[in-house]
Amino acid sequence: MGTRPQELQDLLDSVAKQHGPAIEIAVVGNGSPLPELPDGVRAVELPENLGIPGGRNVGIEAFGPGGSDVDVLLFLDDDGLLPNADTGELVREAFAADPRLGIISFRIADPETGTTQRRHVPRLRAADPMRSSRVTTFLGGASAVRTKVIEQVGGLPAEFFYAHEETDLAWRALDAGWLIDYRSDMVLYHPLTAPSRHAVYHRMVARNRVWLARRNLPWPLVPAYLGSWLLLTLLRRPSGPALRAWFGGFREGLTTECGPRRPMKWRTVWRLTRLGRPPII
Repeated sequence: MGTRPQELQDLLDSVAKQHGPAIEIAVVGNGSPLPELPDGVRAVELPENLGIPGGRNVGIEAFGPGGSDVDVLLFLDDDGLLPNADTGELVREAFAADPRLGIISFRIADPETGTTQRRHVPRLRAADPMRSSRVTTFLGGASAVRTKVIEQVGGLPAEFFYAHEETDLAWRALDAGWLIDYRSDMVLYHPLTAPSRHAVYHRMVARNRVWLARRNLPWPLVPAYLGSWLLLTLLRRPSGPALRAWFGGFREGLTTECGPRRPMKWRTVWRLTRLGRPPII
């Protein structure tokens, strides 16, 4: 968004310091002009903000159709930082060791305290962020995706704009037979934040949750999935304005176009359940 030039430069420096072959870099100005960038960085300035998934899709295309010029894509938030110089090598080794591995989710840690928020551990049992595991979704701004996944199942759902776009891609990847790992040893420093800092948070979280179900779940599971999230939202007791925005987004999700519907196979439902996250939670 062009508001964090120093943080962006720090991130680029941390990528440049990675061991092994140099990592090619693209920076997308999502509706904003870009600052001066180091030589060799691919720069794309968009005339309007396409949202998080739309901007990342443009970044993918900077490396050829579907990212075909490279084997693996890293997605890193511009206020993040790779504190360790071996992360790139760890990513290469992980994908080389397991040809079925499609996506890796990094551990996000606060640079001041080293704390990892529970919401940044992409599984239900999130008490121990230092435990690596196989998971069913990933963190979009701290991740690595094999380009063959994008080639097979497509990119992120641009129409989501913000929220749940990673789970949409993750479910499609899992349905195609790929695996997703959470790796605690691959770290991205990122300051502690609250997702509700975004003005559109409550509306888009609710709308996209409905779209996610409509696009990807067998019809019998759609009401169970949405009902569980409705109950969870009420138990969290959001403020009146937040709850009104949430219900407005929920209604929007039910009544507006959500993109193509490709319901996952029932064997994928069982696979998600075995991994500890049946797609009704």
